[in-house]
Amino acid sequence: MEKSAWASSRARATGLSLTSWVLFAGSGPLAKAVMAAGWSPATVTSVRIALAAALLVPAVAVLRPRALRFRRGDLWLLLGYGLLGVAGVQMFFFLAVARVPVGVAMVLVNLAPVLVALWVRVVRRTRLPWLVWLGIGLAVSGLALVAEVWQGTRLDVLGIAAGLASAICSAGYFLLGEHGASRHDSFGLTAAGLVVGAVVMVAVSPPWALPSGLLTAPANLGGLGAPAWLVLLALAVVGTVLPYLAGLRALRDLSSAVASVLALVEPVVAAVLAWLLLGQALGATQVAGAATLLAGAVLVQVAGAKPLPDGQPAQPGDDNSGGPDPVGRNVHIGQSPGPTSNSASTPRGSL
Repeated sequence: MEKSAWASSRARATGLSLTSWVLFAGSGPLAKAVMAAGWSPATVTSVRIALAAALLVPAVAVLRPRALRFRRGDLWLLLGYGLLGVAGVQMFFFLAVARVPVGVAMVLVNLAPVLVALWVRVVRRTRLPWLVWLGIGLAVSGLALVAEVWQGTRLDVLGIAAGLASAICSAGYFLLGEHGASRHDSFGLTAAGLVVGAVVMVAVSPPWALPSGLLTAPANLGGLGAPAWLVLLALAVVGTVLPYLAGLRALRDLSSAVASVLALVEPVVAAVLAWLLLGQALGATQVAGAATLLAGAVLVQVAGAKPLPDGQPAQPGDDNSGGPDPVGRNVHIGQSPGPTSNSASTPRGSL
């Protein structure tokens, strides 16, 4: 792969990752409108994931049937991705929000980049450039400013534990997604993960226990009224299926360490949307925090993967210029980042 082609591939993956998190952030107003119509957060999440699975699985089965072919050895990956990356993140985040301020919960769940970087360093034994650590530190500090964690903070052991559990699940989403994206079609892995997540969430909060009238209850979106079922449909497609697909596809060409930092853009986008749609203006501290967060994300990108010169062998753990991907995966000229479908080709990396 020539440097220009590699750069184009990385830029495309970065765009997909950012698109994924913008869509996740945009799902907030949709979910809030449904909850204002009488739905509980857990039930909204349950219906959102179940509906997303019900829409995606048949489409993939018809259009890309080979994407749903998995081996017995893939079971752990599918269960882990569905339990951690789909159901676990949201369940533990809602539990944290119920017990600690939202800003604190946001910072806790977004400690995932630190956990991913530690996994890459300790478990994979891959040295990370100091700019990556600096960028992660800046990004998390900026997030704390955006969330204004010092306002109304109260210590709740269960709430803090739930927030940290959500961060662990989020780290699992990136690591398992990176692992699976190199082996499987993004559509098939997303469909399987949504099915697993739907089973878990439906068991926790069965949708059929809701009064039937809530489906047609009016949901207010920026002054426009719509039935709750229509907003839920948009939430399932735009706020669930599309961002999960885009995020997985991005992980074929971005490492989990880089992608996890890009995810910190989500709360910034959410704050901007709240400002534009709900009139919740950003303070000077939050604007400074957003700038700090974005600066950290840029640093991680700058310190990201570089392609190897032609013919130069990769040395595991080497983070020098011209060496392997400093965030945990080697990229050789002439070597594809990964297979485009479920195959026996050599994957980019492992957990």
